Amino acid sequence: MEKAIKKWWPLFVLPTMAAFAIGFLVPFVWGLYLSFCNFTTINDAVFTGLENYVMAFTDPSSVFTHALWYTALFSALSTVIINLLSLTVAILLVRGIRGTNIFRTVFFMPNLIGGIVLGWLWQVLINGVLEKYGVTIVTNEWYGFWSLILVMTWQQLGYMMIIYISGLQSIPEELSEAASIDGANAWQTLRHVKLPMLMPSITICTFLTITNGFKLFDQNLALVGQNSPNSQLMALDIYNTFYGRTGWAGAGQAKAVVFCIIVVAIALIQQKLTHSREVQQ
Repeated sequence: MEKAIKKWWPLFVLPTMAAFAIGFLVPFVWGLYLSFCNFTTINDAVFTGLENYVMAFTDPSSVFTHALWYTALFSALSTVIINLLSLTVAILLVRGIRGTNIFRTVFFMPNLIGGIVLGWLWQVLINGVLEKYGVTIVTNEWYGFWSLILVMTWQQLGYMMIIYISGLQSIPEELSEAASIDGANAWQTLRHVKLPMLMPSITICTFLTITNGFKLFDQNLALVGQNSPNSQLMALDIYNTFYGRTGWAGAGQAKAVVFCIIVVAIALIQQKLTHSREVQQ
């Protein structure tokens, strides 16, 4: 069996590699090339060098530079809030309180709702509250910002909670018992015993929340749409540039490349920082 696998493994890997190349690798390379071109369709692309990148960062009517720091702030805050809340809920639910399975299901259910539907529902709810004070989500960019934080947290808290619960349940009970015998209180046990052992789960959840924060599109579209340019995250700004402005497809593609580089760089740094703190059981 082992000899057969070593001989024929390329045949079994080929369908997956072909799908990866067709669905990701070729479009990625082609998109990178188009970021240096002026085009309407991919068949009439004309190489223009760095012109699209200059347009992306210097166009006075573009909100790309604003969207960069706005998205970075959103991703940082949402990552901290989601992970703190989901870890807190996970710690409470592993204590064996009554109705634990029901609570897990309820917290996880928002993750099953589509982003557009979720954003529209929250837009109606939030605007219903804000209109009593004469404002709406799009009145001020920070109303949109905190609305996005609320929606993102409500949707992803349950998913991260499940990962943290799995990590907490994998920690040997003997470690907590030994810490208790040595006189450690609940906070000391959590800080010095459970959190170091929970670092693999923290790595996964931090990676997911950071990347999801940067990539957020559908909820942003449903909440603010085109009505508040200053409340647009990077993904929505790229979409509007590419599809909403004639002659700006190349600049939109350049923004997408910059966006990809930023997300990959941040994700790699985060993986390196958190993975280095993981403790082997």
